[in-house]
Amino acid sequence: MLVALTLAAAWPLTRTVWLSFTDASLADPAGHALIGLRNYLGYEDGIWFGVLADPDWWRAVWNTLVFTALSVSFEACLGVAVALVLNASFPGRGLVRAAVLVPWAVPTIVSAKMWAWMLNDQFGVVNRSLLALGLIDTPLAWTADPHLAMAAVVMVDVWKTTPFVALLVLAALQMIPEQCYEAARLDGAGPLQQFAYITLPLIRPALTVAVIFRALDGLRVFDLIYVLTSHSPDTMSMSVYARQQLVDFQDLGYGSAASTLLFLVVALCTVVLIGGTRLHLAAQVQR
Repeated sequence: MLVALTLAAAWPLTRTVWLSFTDASLADPAGHALIGLRNYLGYEDGIWFGVLADPDWWRAVWNTLVFTALSVSFEACLGVAVALVLNASFPGRGLVRAAVLVPWAVPTIVSAKMWAWMLNDQFGVVNRSLLALGLIDTPLAWTADPHLAMAAVVMVDVWKTTPFVALLVLAALQMIPEQCYEAARLDGAGPLQQFAYITLPLIRPALTVAVIFRALDGLRVFDLIYVLTSHSPDTMSMSVYARQQLVDFQDLGYGSAASTLLFLVVALCTVVLIGGTRLHLAAQVQR
């Protein structure tokens, strides 16, 4: 397993970091020379250059953080709500559970392309529906309008990945003993009190895992944003920025530097999320 992980992860990562210190190009990947930190940050003739001096990079970082924060927040809230509904007893519950998982089962590229057609400003079904209901007067360019593009991307991501959160939370809900709720009802606790003092504390570990997984996926998002908005600066993520430098501009060294910085950002966020979770659990144990 360690050998497989080394071949699949460690070697490509090491190679990427190495190339980030060179002037390698896709036109001639073998012919490159060491240039130090110039791809990251350099200064020459009174001008700063490199990834860290590029406003587009910092905008991509901001876009990624905003996308992650919004999508994960909505997915956590909606996932808990959906899980509570699916945990209740009602006719056809099995069919509803299966139907809820459909968006998550659809490949991201397929769902992104499907939503790109649905959100089209001329023949998309979303605009047609809103016009028919009288909610808008003119069609909206969901993926082209700088004021709507991020909202559209977040909406599609929430639609696709909320079932993942709901599935983990539902598994946690089914592990809660019914006796806890019976005792709470005997003590006069209402539905909101039962949720606040029984349900939420007992599903928090599963919800934390779901949030961490989704946050890491959000920080690495590429396919959804690239399919819906391509290289739009209003939604460009760090992964899309790195891909643009590597493929479109064929600057292997510069693109590798951007990819390395992306890895460092994700690693830092992972440490913060896991460390914060451990500190929170330790504080609860002490109390």
